[in-house]
Amino acid sequence: MDIYHLTREIEASDMSALEAVISCDEERLKLEKEVELLSAQDDGGGESLERVYERLDALDAATAEKRAAEILHGLGFDKQMQAKKTRDFSGGWRMRIALARALFMNPTILLLDEPTNHLDLEACVWLEESLKKFERILVVISHSQDFLNGVCTNIIHMQSKKLKLYTGNYDQYVQTRSELEENQMKQYKWEQEQISSMKEYIARFGHGSAKLARQAQSKEKTLAKMERGGLAEKVVRDKVLVFRFTDVGKLPPPVLQFVEVAFGYTPDNLIYKNIDFGVDLDSRVALVGPNGAGKSTLLKLMTGDLMPSDGMVRRHNHLRIAQYHQHLAEKLDLEMSALQYMIREYPGNEEEKMRAAIGKFGLSGKAQVMPMKNLSDGQRSRVIFAWLAWRQPQMLLLDEPTNHLDIETIDSLAEALNEWDGGLVLVSHDFRLINQVAHEIWICANQSVTRWEGDIMEFKAHLKAKAGLSD
Repeated sequence: MDIYHLTREIEASDMSALEAVISCDEERLKLEKEVELLSAQDDGGGESLERVYERLDALDAATAEKRAAEILHGLGFDKQMQAKKTRDFSGGWRMRIALARALFMNPTILLLDEPTNHLDLEACVWLEESLKKFERILVVISHSQDFLNGVCTNIIHMQSKKLKLYTGNYDQYVQTRSELEENQMKQYKWEQEQISSMKEYIARFGHGSAKLARQAQSKEKTLAKMERGGLAEKVVRDKVLVFRFTDVGKLPPPVLQFVEVAFGYTPDNLIYKNIDFGVDLDSRVALVGPNGAGKSTLLKLMTGDLMPSDGMVRRHNHLRIAQYHQHLAEKLDLEMSALQYMIREYPGNEEEKMRAAIGKFGLSGKAQVMPMKNLSDGQRSRVIFAWLAWRQPQMLLLDEPTNHLDIETIDSLAEALNEWDGGLVLVSHDFRLINQVAHEIWICANQSVTRWEGDIMEFKAHLKAKAGLSD
């Protein structure tokens, strides 16, 4: 039985993306070499060669290149990219190649840890549909509820060093678990009331008259029997993290305006051409489009980190913009604690104020004062949110904010954003988060930005239909 655990991106080499996928099929390559050796024998290989060919047929070896190309295409690689050397891709794209290899190998058991992290929405849709048809065993860790709902037939819940299996997708798991825990708490309360009542009776009448003493002994036996049979445990609720952004009031529109903006990293290769739009403090926009379409570039044009090649970006004089992106984590000094980092970044503030600022994003107690190298990626993300929020931005630009957050933390983030009074522009591969917080969907493609007339789930259905994946 073969088990494949996807753990890291593919190594950078001179091999093309397509070659890197095909080369992982070690058994097929070994059999093809065997065919060469057997064919060179005087008897032409005989029955041995027939058996090898039978095995190659079972592996579908003749269509290996076609299958590999289809998988890469589904994950966003056009023909030109498939021929490109792996060393010429970024880490995120090499992770996609590693994912393509895992799918191509078609192992008996496939283990995937956050497979959607480096994908755009189109690739997420393709992967979800592909894994729905995966006829072997798939074990996946994911923070995307929408993805889990689409792919999973069972959910394993890990709590207090125990594993519990639930039948159904993620939504069904949440409902079933809630019902079971409600019944468990009812049983727990009833048992505790019975135990308390029996203990009180035993204490009062255990040394009374013969009749009362016999009744007390009977209750002692009942109590012992209950304890032997196993008592219901008190339900331990998951700790709910609360995020809080400080309300910032309003600025008169227009707050952020793009006027006939064009941009390209080189003059002959424009990413955007003649784009016009405005973002205000009541805007809740999600940017969608394939990787490489310029979503992150658009955010940098908004902040002023990039200047337009043509046209103008107008910002209100008093507008404060903060941008969250994955590279902020690289700027953290991991030898420092979150508290030390905040005090260094914002000198002159009292320690208690800094503690409260970090606490607004679910980091408290020891987690505030231990070196950040000992924090999880999710906890470091919360430090970054605290750092950004201290600036009291009126507009937040969030570029893939969920990559290191668990499901409960993502829900807390969505709730905090919905309660906050500032403007939001979001880039995310998480359909559910977009559905929770975005009022508008803007498509970045073909050098322009256009508004999608519908919600994100309708856009998902559109992507499925476009890729020929409709049910």
